[in-house]
Amino acid sequence: MMNVCAVATQRKDVDGDNRWLSIHRRFLLECQEKDPDVIFLGDCILETLQDTETWHNYFAPLHCLNFSIRDDRTENVLWRIENGELDNVKPKIIVLHVGTNNIENKADDIANGIFEIVQRIREKLPDTYIVLPSLLPRGHQPNELRDKNAEINKLIKEKVIGLNRVQTVSIDKGLIQADGTISHHDMFDYKNLTNTGAKKIFEPIHDLLSQILNENEKERDLTPSE
Repeated sequence: MMNVCAVATQRKDVDGDNRWLSIHRRFLLECQEKDPDVIFLGDCILETLQDTETWHNYFAPLHCLNFSIRDDRTENVLWRIENGELDNVKPKIIVLHVGTNNIENKADDIANGIFEIVQRIREKLPDTYIVLPSLLPRGHQPNELRDKNAEINKLIKEKVIGLNRVQTVSIDKGLIQADGTISHHDMFDYKNLTNTGAKKIFEPIHDLLSQILNENEKERDLTPSE
């Protein structure tokens, strides 16, 4: 049976204003005009990050572009990659976060969809480092979607073990409180991060990106000049 999570699919224009395709086309232009070291690729978790102080203070200085669209699912990100979003660029790192919006799909299918995206990125950009932040818990109280995201994280970690330049990073530390709830101070709608939540959650990602970029610089310095 076909796994829809792993089949490139264009988002339907349900609102009638063609926004999704317009954003995709803007990303294509940015690929031609800019030379990013890091590209963030994914869904609302990464899209809303761009509006936080954490993005401006920590990530913008690293020459980052953000190719993330609210409500995107694995199959939509796959379509965007297959339709040019990683052409004409050679970033050192891709940060990929997607899957939390595939709410009606099974954990195994979603994990396979994410893995399909990883493989497609690797085909297009064989030397690029791929960083996979864990899917975040969601909802004020414990719920089935939280359990599913935790299962997806486990599956993805197993799938990428041994892959060169692919790393998973657990980023949910401190989000779930002792009583099992998530605070609106960290996630304003119990899904997307506030300024405070973004700083707490994405600090480990910033540290890892800095480390990878610094190692790349050292490798370049060691290359003998012609």
